[in-house]
Amino acid sequence: MINHQKNLENILKYHFKDKSLLNRALTHKSFDNHLNNEKLEFLGDRVLGLVISKKLLDKYPNEKEGIIDKKFANLVNKKTCVNIATKLGLKKFLYLGSSHKNLGKTAEKIISDSLEALVGAIYIDGGLKSAEKFIFKFWESYIDKSVFTLIDSKTKLQEYSLKKFKKLPKYFFYKKTGPQHKPVFKTEVDIPESKKVTGFGSSKKKAQQNAASKLIKILKI
Repeated sequence: MINHQKNLENILKYHFKDKSLLNRALTHKSFDNHLNNEKLEFLGDRVLGLVISKKLLDKYPNEKEGIIDKKFANLVNKKTCVNIATKLGLKKFLYLGSSHKNLGKTAEKIISDSLEALVGAIYIDGGLKSAEKFIFKFWESYIDKSVFTLIDSKTKLQEYSLKKFKKLPKYFFYKKTGPQHKPVFKTEVDIPESKKVTGFGSSKKKAQQNAASKLIKILKI
């Protein structure tokens, strides 16, 4: 176990004064229902949010709050945490019960939560400066990429409709066609003072995005 921890500490570029904190951060509740990483994950989620939000405000002082919020959501979401945890090879260091050994459908949540638990453990062990150093090191490329924020069509249309009409766009699902392995969904979108527009896609969400994109072009938003 000692060598196991040392290997991970070398990857993290952080060496714990209290090794039990690292051990706790890697322990899923399926392995130990009492001494596990749930509370550290709770703390780490808050620390990550604080550090990332402060960094974004410093990096983009003139950006609107709504855009900052979208950048923030992209940086702290499960997908980003899973990507970082995967690069760290975190999965092989986790302590899991026999029911979770194969890391099936719950894999992404377990890995994401464990990364946040590590943030919480580092915060307790070394303070905010150590947590910041860790976060900036492994989130740096994602923060740098956040300079380009693409607002999806549904969000853009929603913001327009709420601002102008105080109403949300309405989406009407029409039908699904095509073979089971390659379906095509048809959806209509409607907002006040505009005609209904039809969108198509390989899923309901993609059809809605397609319809919203078409309406945005018509309205020249």
